[in-house]
Formats: sequence, structure tokens, C-alpha cells
Amino acid sequence: MNSFGRIFRVNVFGESHGASVGVNIDGIPAGIPLTQEDFMPDLDRRKAGAKGTTPRKEDDLPHIKSGVFNDHTTGAPITILFENNNTRSTDYEKLREFPRPGHADFVATSKFGGFEDYRGGGHFSGRLTLNLVAAGVIAKKILGAGISVKATLLEVGGLPDAEKGLEAAIAAKDSVGGIVECVVEGLPIGLGEPFFDSVESTIAHAVFAIPAIKGIEFGSGFAAAKMKGVEHNDAILDATGKTATNHAGGVVGGITNGNPLVFRVAVKPTSSTPKEQHTLNIKSGEVESFSVKGRHDLCIALRVPVVLEAVAAMALADFMLLEQRTNRIWK
Repeated sequence: MNSFGRIFRVNVFGESHGASVGVNIDGIPAGIPLTQEDFMPDLDRRKAGAKGTTPRKEDDLPHIKSGVFNDHTTGAPITILFENNNTRSTDYEKLREFPRPGHADFVATSKFGGFEDYRGGGHFSGRLTLNLVAAGVIAKKILGAGISVKATLLEVGGLPDAEKGLEAAIAAKDSVGGIVECVVEGLPIGLGEPFFDSVESTIAHAVFAIPAIKGIEFGSGFAAAKMKGVEHNDAILDATGKTATNHAGGVVGGITNGNPLVFRVAVKPTSSTPKEQHTLNIKSGEVESFSVKGRHDLCIALRVPVVLEAVAAMALADFMLLEQRTNRIWK
């Protein structure tokens, strides 16, 4: 449900308009230097405030409640809390009768019998990606300085120029989606397991925990369906596993091959759009017109890169710790 990982195990909790959101992480080795300041660069990258993002601004300070002593990890689980101080819950009380299209409102009410916290999307909110970013900071430390995890925004609204994509959305008074690419360099050969615990399936599992992600592809991805076999195959050039091309995206048989790990995700348009929409009024039983009020991102993809890095690092740190435990790569 709310947990991910086998050794590096991440559990997220909280609601968008509750007292706080937070994360508990187990399996962290002792002795890793860790302070509140270590989290700030990535947390700041996720923050709102830039053009196309929500006007809601929070301090997003990580309050470390356990697992750190004298600025080092102790080996015990780490719990981190983020306070919610800038909420406007009345915006959502007015929408209670209208399950918003594209949101989890309708299914959450059906599943939890109306007891769910609907304010700001509750537990389904993108606010909880704070937890993922925090876990990602620690995961990157486990991976080490020799492994680089970097995500980049490639498209906004179908345009490679993010500014033009945003301007088109503003002109249309609607939201837009985007494409984000993540590249991981410096990985050793041998991370991952065949079939259900392949690198692709594990990363995909973590990636789809990010709200608004609707697709993922590795290497050439869907373009591979249009290629010939000899064209798609990556010729091995030397004993390090270096290949002439990287259509496989750094993964073969579900296992890293030493080349850069490359994958891309599709981010849907923000469901809360300024445009007038139609949806069921659960009180009247009729389909009616309505508009979503409140503070929302025009393009969620703008804030996805650092979250994508985080979940990729989480998955890879878990693989790294598994390899260390089995002594298959590191002695």
C-alpha cells in the first residue's frame, strides 16, 4: 500500500491538508553523514513558485525525528515530518458534491466509504512527493558520489521549449502535461533480478507512485517497435560492457549492463484545470457544469524531475544494498 523496497524500505504517510506529511525509511546503513541542510537543495527544486506552478507555498523544512544522532545515521529507521501550514480547505468543501474528473475523488469515496480526507486530494495529493524527495536524498547518499542520477524536462505540452508550452497553455486557459527523462550514470554491471524484480519493473513500480505519471519507456522505448533487430541490438565493444549504442537503455535481461540507465516518463496534464468541466453531482444525481477553484499547478511536469530522480535512486539503492548483502558485487 504505502511501502516500497525490500532492504531500503520506504513508508509514506500524511494528507495534503492534514497536520503534516512524512516518511519513515528503514534499512539505512549506520554512519552516513546526514543533516537537515542535506535535504534542502532537492526540496527547493521541488518547491512551487516558478511560472506554471501552484501559488501554494510551504516552508518544506524536513524535521528529522529519529534515526540520526550527531549528524550521522544510526542504523535505526529514520522518520521525517513536513508540516502543512498554508492550506485553504474551504476550496474543497465546495467541491464535495462534484467528484473532479481526473482526480481520485470518486474512487476514494467509493473505496473508503466517504471517510477519506478529501481536502486537497488528501492522501492522493502530489504533496506527498515531498516524502519521496526526502527518501531520494538518502538513497543518493547510499549510491555514492560515483553514481549520477539526473532528470531533465524534455517537453511541455508537446513542445521542446518549456516556455512556449506554458504560454500555449496560458493562452488556452488550460493545463498541460510533459515528458521527463532520467539518466543514471556510473552504475555497476549486475544490479537487478530476472522477471518480477528486474530493474525496469522495480523502477516502474516506484515511478507510478508519483501522481500524474501515465507512461514509462526505457532506452528506445516504443520506438523499438519500428526498428529491425540488428538496428536495435547494442553491439558490445569491450570487456567493461560498453556498447556502440544504448537502445536498451542500460538494462538487458532486467539487469544493468554498465551503460547509462535511460528512461522517460509521460506526465499527464494537471486534472485541476481553470476550464469549465462537466461531472456528476452526487447529491442531485445529475451531470452538471462546474469549475475547479483553489491553487494548482498549470503543468505538474515542471516539478517532476527531482521526484523522478528520487524514486529512481530509491529503487537502485535497494538493489545496491541487496548486492552488498549477497556479496555478489561488493566485498
